[in-house]
Amino acid sequence: MSLRLFNTLSRKIEEFKPLNPPKVGIYACGPTVYDFIHLGNLRSFIFYDLLRRTLTANNFEVQFVENITDIEDKIIKRALEKDITPEELTKEYTKYFNQDTNQLNILTPNVQPKATEHIGKMIKYIEKLLEKGLAYQEKDGSVYFDISKFLNYGKLSGLQNRELKTGTRILSDEYSKDDAQDFALWKAVESDEYGWDSPWGKGRPGWHIECSVMSQEYLGDTFDIHTGGIDLIFPHHENEIAQAEGHSGQKFVNYFVHAEHLLVDGKKMSKSLNNFYTLRDIEERGFEPLAFRYLTLTAHYRDKLNFTWESLEAAQQALNNIREEIRGWELPVGPEERPKEPVAQFWQKFLEAASYDLNMPQAVAVMHQLLRLDTPTASKSATILKMDQILGLNLDQYLGKTLEISDDVQKLLTIREKARNNQDFKEADKLRVEIKKLGYEIEDNPTGPKLKKL
Repeated sequence: MSLRLFNTLSRKIEEFKPLNPPKVGIYACGPTVYDFIHLGNLRSFIFYDLLRRTLTANNFEVQFVENITDIEDKIIKRALEKDITPEELTKEYTKYFNQDTNQLNILTPNVQPKATEHIGKMIKYIEKLLEKGLAYQEKDGSVYFDISKFLNYGKLSGLQNRELKTGTRILSDEYSKDDAQDFALWKAVESDEYGWDSPWGKGRPGWHIECSVMSQEYLGDTFDIHTGGIDLIFPHHENEIAQAEGHSGQKFVNYFVHAEHLLVDGKKMSKSLNNFYTLRDIEERGFEPLAFRYLTLTAHYRDKLNFTWESLEAAQQALNNIREEIRGWELPVGPEERPKEPVAQFWQKFLEAASYDLNMPQAVAVMHQLLRLDTPTASKSATILKMDQILGLNLDQYLGKTLEISDDVQKLLTIREKARNNQDFKEADKLRVEIKKLGYEIEDNPTGPKLKKL
């Protein structure tokens, strides 16, 4: 079986062939830590995690690098608003970001570099771009990349419906995605502003240079996969390519893989539109973070996913149903037990779906087929555990565990069973309703009633 991914560079699904198998290097654009991360961003981070887990399931050894952007225009602005230092602001929200990803069962990066820890390397990197004639300095001390000097500029995005404005400059990190302009590598600041000393005067790096420097620092001049949200294709990743390939003279990345937006009421979830929710918002409404993870599995990563409270409620219920279905299943004899026929074929179908451009909706459908399979639960448990190494739903916490119920619920169950044995089904139905009010659903089976937590 081969792993296949949609490569934004070629605009088609390709067989994944790493540079140095079985090793795979991935760079993921991490958070800009000036506020809580909203669910739209978290969808991308869950996607990164699914990609990483799927590579591991295909026996690749993954080196996963995800940066922390702790210097950027929005950070400076927010720190001034709060009357604290940028360091204090970014330290606080880096902590919150890592808490969120932990709650979503997202694996910790192998390396999590911070932009501010690499300022010296960025300065040297910019110096080389100047030496090669790919950049120029303005009178104020700002340094810009000259996109007219990089002949392949636009190869990632295609620059459709965009105008290449050579010789025009943009200093801000946040600018129109309709026009391609010379972009800042180093932004000059006044003596009393936040910044670092450089050969061009006091300033701070542009957003795009940060990722080029950090990705190549930890993964080499050319590496396997660069990933991020679809909104990063242009200008961020386009600019990264220009800088990196201009600097090294080699191909930057073999596979660019991008995740689509999370929508809310049909619009992109974003802070600028003030239509965003955080993990804290869904917890306040009684939902688990893992319910949101499950919700993202119901749509392909390259398809838009419309977030509604109703869809999250359905995801929470579906996750609960899976947990209650496997609760009490016999565990595999040992951790290394291999699934046996016919269950093994379900694992094969699951892995094939996950390995074909991360088709998680199809993979989840295969898991549900397995749940309904009438076969010894020890073999099914072994397969579920393998599947969950990709899905990341922490299902191991429910396998082999019995449901804890209160004495009041147990008493009602006993009375109901007596009513059923006496064929008093009217009374049994009344007791079913009472038990449901206490948060449990009864499933009557030939072997007896099975209780599920709602």
